[in-house]
Amino acid sequence: MNHDRYEPEYLKGVLQSAKVIALVGASPDPLRPSNSVMRFLQGRGYKVIPVNPGQAGKEINGETVYAKLADIPVAIDMVDVFRASDYLGKVVDEALALETRPKAIWAQLGVRDDEAAARAEAAGLDVVMNRCPAIELPRLLGGPGH
Repeated sequence: MNHDRYEPEYLKGVLQSAKVIALVGASPDPLRPSNSVMRFLQGRGYKVIPVNPGQAGKEINGETVYAKLADIPVAIDMVDVFRASDYLGKVVDEALALETRPKAIWAQLGVRDDEAAARAEAAGLDVVMNRCPAIELPRLLGGPGH
C-alpha cells in the first residue's frame, strides 16, 4: 500500500467499519489533541477506550483507562495511535498479539513507520498513517468538523 496517498473509499471503509477504537497515548488534559480527538470520536458515536500506562485505572472523558491493549476487556476494531513514530512498531506488535485482532491501525498526523505498517498489512490489517480521523470523518462522511 502506498501510504503517501489514500483513496477516499479506503479511508471511508476504515472509518465506517470501526465501532470500538482504542486510543493509544490518550491524555487527561483537555487541551491535548488526543483528548479532543477522543471527545470528537465519542460525539460521532464511537466507543473510544483510552490507553495510557501512566493513567491506568483512572478515567478520561468518562472511559476507564487501560495500561495496554491486552488489558482492554472488549474487542477493538481500530487502534488510533497518538505516540511518536518510534513507538508505532511496538503498538502494532501489541495489536497483532491480541487474541481478537483489530481491523485497522490508524497513526495520527506526523506518525509513520513503514516497516510496522508492512507487518500489520501482512497480518491482514488496514493501515492509515499521518492522518487524523477527526479531520477525515467530516471531510469524507460529512457532519460537523473537529
